[in-house]
Amino acid sequence: MRRAYISLGSNMGDKRGNIALALEHLDAITGIHVAARSHDYRTPPWGDTDQDWFINACAALDTSLTPEALLVACLAIETRMGRIRTRKWGPRVIDIDLLDYDGLTLISNDLTLPHPHLMERAFVLIPLAEIASDLMISGRSVTATAHALADPAIIPYD
Repeated sequence: MRRAYISLGSNMGDKRGNIALALEHLDAITGIHVAARSHDYRTPPWGDTDQDWFINACAALDTSLTPEALLVACLAIETRMGRIRTRKWGPRVIDIDLLDYDGLTLISNDLTLPHPHLMERAFVLIPLAEIASDLMISGRSVTATAHALADPAIIPYD
């Protein structure tokens, strides 16, 4: 089994329910086990800011799938849950990003690992640091970078 980390985000409908349902769908797939999950965080929109606030979370997955197969599974869950890609960084029922796959560096037409914008996004790093405090990405500490990018607008949901 390999350890992968994903981020999840939703800003449409039952945001927290969408995150929970996506994780249930992932855990039901043969070869994927949700090993850990962060709290939910209320976060402001990023990129395209003319939209509702988000719920973001991260999860650790133990998986026997290849990185490409794991990405396909994540995209299939997005589609199953009704995600329609109409505008970049726009509103979404669910967004699932593969952040890291056992420290692998990969660049292909469909997948870049680690996620190319991971170390720039507090809304991903804060929940990721909660479940992977010792994780290093490209030689940088996730926890230290999360602290450096801390944003008071990112609030944990209880």
